[in-house]
Amino acid sequence: MNNLRILQALRLKGRAQECDVAQTLNADAGEIHAALEDVIAAGLVTRGTLLTLSPAGRDRLAELLAGERSSVDSAAMAATYADFRSVNADFKALMTDWQLNDGQPNDHTDSSYDDAVLARLDALHDTVMQIVADASTQVPRLGNYGTKLAGAWERVKAGDVAWLTRPIADSYHTVWFELHEELIGAAGLSRQEEARAGHAG
Repeated sequence: MNNLRILQALRLKGRAQECDVAQTLNADAGEIHAALEDVIAAGLVTRGTLLTLSPAGRDRLAELLAGERSSVDSAAMAATYADFRSVNADFKALMTDWQLNDGQPNDHTDSSYDDAVLARLDALHDTVMQIVADASTQVPRLGNYGTKLAGAWERVKAGDVAWLTRPIADSYHTVWFELHEELIGAAGLSRQEEARAGHAG
């Protein structure tokens, strides 16, 4: 397990337990434990109640991500991110419709309404999976987001709809948000630049 994947997982999670890092990276717990011990010893990660990046860890991660971007076809990644932007607007609208029904908080008692929203996501899911596949040709580690999105979507389709928006888990919404962060960085942009352009949500 390389340091980039470990440090990036912690940056995206903010704070996490060791088991959370292993789960989000779809990696063996023993392998993750050893890798975390190394980055903690190097001063890149701080262990308290939860694991967090240290300032040195953030600096090191920035260096690693810059190195990763140096091997990326910037035009191809820009095109992939443009594709994501277009479906991101649809996803945001879909999430709003999941949370609200006729302007009121959705209590999810109207199964026809919820089913219609999920049907829209079913179509969107195929599109974003292709985007992940395209992105992973440039940055192979991004392929893990396809695995995580597919896993969350299977849980939702099986009836566990909490996996659509559950905040403290790799729910569909959580993974989508993290994928967005990854694509912003891979395209050589920043969250601040995207916010000013109206694309950061």
